[in-house]
Amino acid sequence: MSRLYDFTVTSLTGAPVSLAEYRGKVLLIVNTASECGFTPQYKQLQALHEQFQDQGFAVLGFPCNQFGRQEPGDADAIGTFCERNFGVTFPLFAKIDVNGKDAEPLFAWLKHEAPGLLGSEGIKWNFTKFLVDRNGKIVSRHAPQTNPMKLSDEIETLLKTA
Repeated sequence: MSRLYDFTVTSLTGAPVSLAEYRGKVLLIVNTASECGFTPQYKQLQALHEQFQDQGFAVLGFPCNQFGRQEPGDADAIGTFCERNFGVTFPLFAKIDVNGKDAEPLFAWLKHEAPGLLGSEGIKWNFTKFLVDRNGKIVSRHAPQTNPMKLSDEIETLLKTA
């Protein structure tokens, strides 16, 4: 598969979700964790989602337990935690691996299309962010420490482009 919209992922409830459902939207795809130092970013991710969702934007969260075992819960625990603590309403998906032989194919593709520092494809930690334009093209990759709100201008620019 070589296009974003060719991928099917699994929702937090276990249902298959074709990313073709997001065709024409600007997306921020993030690997997340509930017990990470960056977990408070859920608040900013939710704020971006609320600010721009009516203009064709969505945050897609993919819980991952590969870094310091910081996402130990099952789907119910993850969903409850995110809703209760951060009011998350953006789509969350099933817990995945982002690196290694069992990496979610979507993330293998994202890493290949938008390598990190010095061309490294590996994701180094939770809350790595991939910004995707309305055509499914990865526009930028952002490190875990990047505050999601700092992406507002870039998101706004992408939303104004057809």
